[in-house]
Amino acid sequence: MSIRENLLLINQRIDAACLRVKRDPDSVRVMGVVKEQRSEIVREAFHEGLHLFGENRTQEAEIHQAELADLDIEWHFIGKLQKNKINKVLRSFRLIETVDGVKNIEHIQKRISDPVDVFLEINVGDEKNKSGFTLDGLRKALPYISTLNRVVIKGLMAIPPVSDDPEDSRPYFRNLKELADEINSRSLPSLKIEHLSMGMSHDYEVAVEEGATIVRIGTALFGRRL
Repeated sequence: MSIRENLLLINQRIDAACLRVKRDPDSVRVMGVVKEQRSEIVREAFHEGLHLFGENRTQEAEIHQAELADLDIEWHFIGKLQKNKINKVLRSFRLIETVDGVKNIEHIQKRISDPVDVFLEINVGDEKNKSGFTLDGLRKALPYISTLNRVVIKGLMAIPPVSDDPEDSRPYFRNLKELADEINSRSLPSLKIEHLSMGMSHDYEVAVEEGATIVRIGTALFGRRL
């Protein structure tokens, strides 16, 4: 199937998921995950109406952004955020979705003079091989995070434990939505969760049913990487 056909199918399934839970389909955005994709493929997706793209690697992002500079693309960074790459990421991306600890927030705070919006990465499955705040760890850190007021927390991002069954992701997505509601109920400075970035090619419909506002789609849009 072509990118046009894949994107149409993805949007149809998002619409159906929204209908099942009485959500507005316009409240959900599709992000094209462009890891190892050629720039001309990204350009094609843009011309099919997809304007939000996620990059995992700064080096690959530099190539894409240079070759696609004529397009009004919204770039999000979704890879591991390393201290020595923070300045480059801040310059090159509209938003960082993978701020995975207090140290990263402190490093960003030191490098900026104007407020910057970010998402916090949450380790919803409490997996030892994954980065991100644990649910309880974030709860404990929230009062301090709220004092780092140049870093504005606008969303949460998560990847549930790997499973072939999309339904296995549901409780983790639900926990992320409940965490967002809990944070917002505390009315802390610089913390207003407006977005949930969750759900990928195999489980995005479940994520939408549980409140995702951004779904990160690679394989279902572009096909499997060789």
